[in-house]
Amino acid sequence: MGVLDEINENAPVAEDKGRAVLTIAQLNAYVKQLIDGDGLLANVFVKGEISNFTNHYKTGHFYFTLKDPDSLIRAVMFKSAAAKLKFLPENGMKVIVRGRVSAFVRDGQYQIYVESMEPDGVGSLYIAFEQLKRKLEAEGLFSPARKRQIPKIPTRIGIITSPTGAAVRDMINITRRRFPYAKLTLFPSLVQGPGAAAQLISGVNHFNAAKSVDVIIIGRGGGSIEDLWAFNDETLARTVAASEIPVISAVGHETDFTICDFAADVRAPTPSAAAELAVPDTAELLRKINNIVGHMELSLTKNIGMQRTRLEQLAKSRALTSPQNFIDDKRMAVLSLAGRMEQGIKLSLTNKRGRFASLTASLEALNPMSVISRGYSAVFDDSGRLVKSTKQIKKGDRFKFRTTDGSVIGEAVEVITDKKV
Repeated sequence: MGVLDEINENAPVAEDKGRAVLTIAQLNAYVKQLIDGDGLLANVFVKGEISNFTNHYKTGHFYFTLKDPDSLIRAVMFKSAAAKLKFLPENGMKVIVRGRVSAFVRDGQYQIYVESMEPDGVGSLYIAFEQLKRKLEAEGLFSPARKRQIPKIPTRIGIITSPTGAAVRDMINITRRRFPYAKLTLFPSLVQGPGAAAQLISGVNHFNAAKSVDVIIIGRGGGSIEDLWAFNDETLARTVAASEIPVISAVGHETDFTICDFAADVRAPTPSAAAELAVPDTAELLRKINNIVGHMELSLTKNIGMQRTRLEQLAKSRALTSPQNFIDDKRMAVLSLAGRMEQGIKLSLTNKRGRFASLTASLEALNPMSVISRGYSAVFDDSGRLVKSTKQIKKGDRFKFRTTDGSVIGEAVEVITDKKV
């Protein structure tokens, strides 16, 4: 039964001069039935440029518009289909989508329900690679400032790769040839396909937890971008960047680049090159050691020669060849110093003697007995104080005259004060 049959049987139809009049909902439902019944529109491929892209994070659905220079169509990609994408759609991206076209009755508009999407002209994996690279680079995950130095002479090497591939054999052979003293520890892991990224992450975490190696090599041989895709995993990149042990990434051939390469402390063009970067060449190391030993021997020989020359000069000095002359020289120096000290003491005594005489003269000038010796007398009251004023003596007080040859004791009969005072 079609929409028109349903309208005729179930829905009231308005009469307008004998013509059936549909509601908008009935018209839209009819158009939807026509579109849904078209086999071509049930599985159609459409290419265009994405605009007005909305990532509805709560539901996981994508809403956007596909456009070309002449027209546009609305599009929706539900979570079940969006989760299968290897990249995140962006505005301005040219894509080819596959889906079905249907109408939305409520809005009266038709749109395409996208089941799959691929970039138009560029692979989806490449776009996903570039998107993740830009994201992690903006976070500073690839910054040279945070990269660690590879130890110059590591004795413990951890290798994370497939145990059966040619890459692991190459790394083992080169390491043993260059530096056989290093201990190699292999963490076997898948290097492609589902579950590979998780095992690679487990390898990095294992070595960091055990602290059993000095440097980690992670990688595999060459392959397509699909084969190498496990090394473009975001969680693996963050794990490598956070590793406390320096990591060398060796994925694919020289022209192959992965996100793991950028996150690692050192990127090696091949697994073989990674082994060469990880350990020193024993022959080259011995040559450097011999050079250092040679320089040390030369430096010691030169220093010994200088010290021997100095010793010979000291052996020829007068202090050793003619000790009496040396003693006489020192005796003359002592006598010279003694003479200078004696002169200094005499000069000091002369200066102090003159100073003493000057102070003595000053004290003598202040001595009251000096005044008395010149014909004056001094009067003292009973307590021995010098009488300088008539105010210190009253009638009947006893006093004493001090002269040059003795003292006279008397009693004040009358006290006369000068009127001018």
